[in-house]
Amino acid sequence: MTVFPPESRAAFAANYPEVPHKLRHALQREPLLELDALARLAEALAPSAVEYNFADLPIGITAKPDPTGIPIGETIRRIGETGSWAALKNIEQVPEYEALLHGLLDELRPLIEARTGALQKPQGFIFITSPGGMTPYHFDPEHNILLQIRGSKVMTQFPAGDPAYAPDEIHETYHTGGGRELTWRDELLAGGTQFPLQPGEALFVPVMAPPFRAQRAGAFGLAFDHMAVGLVVCRSGRPGVQRRAAANRAESGPARPLAPAKPRQGTGLAGLCKVARPALTMTRSTA
Repeated sequence: MTVFPPESRAAFAANYPEVPHKLRHALQREPLLELDALARLAEALAPSAVEYNFADLPIGITAKPDPTGIPIGETIRRIGETGSWAALKNIEQVPEYEALLHGLLDELRPLIEARTGALQKPQGFIFITSPGGMTPYHFDPEHNILLQIRGSKVMTQFPAGDPAYAPDEIHETYHTGGGRELTWRDELLAGGTQFPLQPGEALFVPVMAPPFRAQRAGAFGLAFDHMAVGLVVCRSGRPGVQRRAAANRAESGPARPLAPAKPRQGTGLAGLCKVARPALTMTRSTA
């Protein structure tokens, strides 16, 4: 099965790695993404690969939300009524989901590697959200593509690499163990761009482009999020590097690949880029 049609692959080639854009995909009827299958996956994953909490949240939060106390399997099977948000992390640990992830990435791999070099550690995450749920305002330290599978949502995305939306200090703190939550102020909303997503649509989110997601009422949301993590993907997550690259483009035309950044001592590439973290965005589900 081909996941991305030719026009979506052409759009990706024209916009990756810096311009947010929508794509089409064909995963809406994938059996591995049905609720029962996802509940079984969640029950099989290690606790460290599962995160879930109440979904009725404000746009801005300063700490992790409270857990619901409902077992993860029941949370997913009854997502239409549990008022929950759940994330299944690093699904590539399971062979069937690893094949799914690599299959869709292989369709984009030549386009990615032509611009930003070889993929280093592709990882997949699945988000399941109750109607009316919100994924609060935060930043993502990696490029990602969010594929909407069920339900509908609106993702509000803000300019990448702009410290007015994601201060450099917060980004640096994240790489030493801090969180990805950002302080929300209502006046920021004017700088955001809304991307409505329906089943069969996907959205490319550049690194350090802060979002929030709102799941629309009427149906639960199910999104498959995969990250194509390569050397330049990680390097471009450093705000100073991203702004210098933008300045260079203004002076000398199209960007060229940047020289490899040296990982911090004792962390390695994964420690520098935090590639094991999911790319969460702020969304509200509709009930």
